[in-house]
Amino acid sequence: MMQVPLTVGSILEHAEKFFPKKKVISQTHDKVHHLNYREIGQRTRRLMSVLDELGIQKGDRVGTLAWNHHRHLEIYFAAPGMGAVLHTINIRLSAEHIIYIINHAEDKVLFIDEDILPLIEKVKDQLTTVKEFIVMTDKKELPNSNLAPLYSYEELLTTGDPSFSFITDLDENEPAGMCYTSATTGNPKGVVYSHRGIVLHSYALGLADTAAISESDVSMPVVPQFHVNAWGTPFACTWFGTTQVMPGPRFTPKRLAEFIEKFGVTITAGVPTIWLGLLREMEQGDYDFSSLRAVLCGGSAAPLGLIKAFEQKHNIPFFHAYGATETTPLVTLSRLKSYQQKLSEEEKLQERTRQGILVPGLQMKVIGENGEIEWNGKDMGELLLRGPWIASEYYQDDRTEQSFVDGWFHTGDVVTVDEEGTIQIIDRTKDLIKSGGEWISSVEIENAIMSHDAVFEASVVSIPDPEWQERPIACVVLHEGFADKVKKEDILEFLEPQFAKWWLPDDVLFIDEIPKTSVGKFLKRQLREQVKEHYSLQ
Repeated sequence: MMQVPLTVGSILEHAEKFFPKKKVISQTHDKVHHLNYREIGQRTRRLMSVLDELGIQKGDRVGTLAWNHHRHLEIYFAAPGMGAVLHTINIRLSAEHIIYIINHAEDKVLFIDEDILPLIEKVKDQLTTVKEFIVMTDKKELPNSNLAPLYSYEELLTTGDPSFSFITDLDENEPAGMCYTSATTGNPKGVVYSHRGIVLHSYALGLADTAAISESDVSMPVVPQFHVNAWGTPFACTWFGTTQVMPGPRFTPKRLAEFIEKFGVTITAGVPTIWLGLLREMEQGDYDFSSLRAVLCGGSAAPLGLIKAFEQKHNIPFFHAYGATETTPLVTLSRLKSYQQKLSEEEKLQERTRQGILVPGLQMKVIGENGEIEWNGKDMGELLLRGPWIASEYYQDDRTEQSFVDGWFHTGDVVTVDEEGTIQIIDRTKDLIKSGGEWISSVEIENAIMSHDAVFEASVVSIPDPEWQERPIACVVLHEGFADKVKKEDILEFLEPQFAKWWLPDDVLFIDEIPKTSVGKFLKRQLREQVKEHYSLQ
């Protein structure tokens, strides 16, 4: 067989040649843009030539702090298309973690949406490798900023070469992109995606029994482009000539509902929190969602009631998917097998609550206390994965040896597997809290609280939340003499400078003692039950 490298640049070249008329509809801060793949291709080539003039070389990191829109899509292809590395930065992380991520990745240039500029302006003096800042805006003039040198994205494109070529001298195993985890403990961990991995993952998204993305679809990725590359959908959709609808900055459920109706969206992807908000909007408004063939849900488990509302009340197919930053991310997708169509509606609904079966191309095993578990839907174990779009290490991080062992990625997810091969996530091996699709570290919050002078002990557990799935609750034991001097507001005020807002506990409970194991560790299982009882939760 011919040894032809699989590269990200070839994805956009295919769209330019075979789908030049297909649309990318993009909401920015000021307006909705309508472009086609021919124009996206030309603009991407201009951008590559601009980056080349700025001195960006093969292997350099190109950082983005941006929402879902066409300019971000162009950087998706320009950076790897010239041999550089796309680094999408999660703008919802704390300033401390954003500084760490940019410096650890050694980003040379940052592309920043205009409303995100203040975030970087506050930390610019702590960034050690960034040489240029490029603001993405519809306005003609540059915003007032202390960032320098600061360029306008659109002005730079006018100087670029629309015929600039994608790099051809490239090994498919070289890095094309990178993302950092949401920092469950310590600093975020970097994951590098190869050209080969992204291309093969795009193939997987087009399989009939996964997302089945095709040219006839109209895709709206609600999951952020800074969150595992919007689950890889922008790459796959571009390759297949799919119409893409980018919902832009700070979208609302109302905007999503209007876009689905107006543009005939057929497939969309996001975390459960998004779909809870959209469901509320659907039931308050009058929308035509007849075009919608698939809602993909990942990040955390969707409540049964949410799935039931989409499937049975609104007749919209709802698909659970599972993955992680380390897996590009698609690992499993819940789709009924042919003979399962004969199940009762309630049985089908129960199947929908599970995370589905392994996508072709990957391998898995589930290891319990006594080795590999039986596929009986009862035995539990940790899910291990391997495959061409599964990471093999963390980027320059000693924690690699904890998660990547003997060629397998240890996910840290505890699952069961039934006789059909369907997995169901049971718990984390560590006491993590997943809120709105993002991980929150209970340990980091605990350590921060316990650095307060009045605090003796602190433990953080999660409770169910109707909107965010889980939210943290802090349980605090005070030193003697502080019982009437420290209140909930004092603890939260103490935490505010240290964490992103969404990490802050929803409540602080002052208790006499934290239950512990025989070796003195916090017994979180028991504490969680006490907290649920306090709030009268099931």
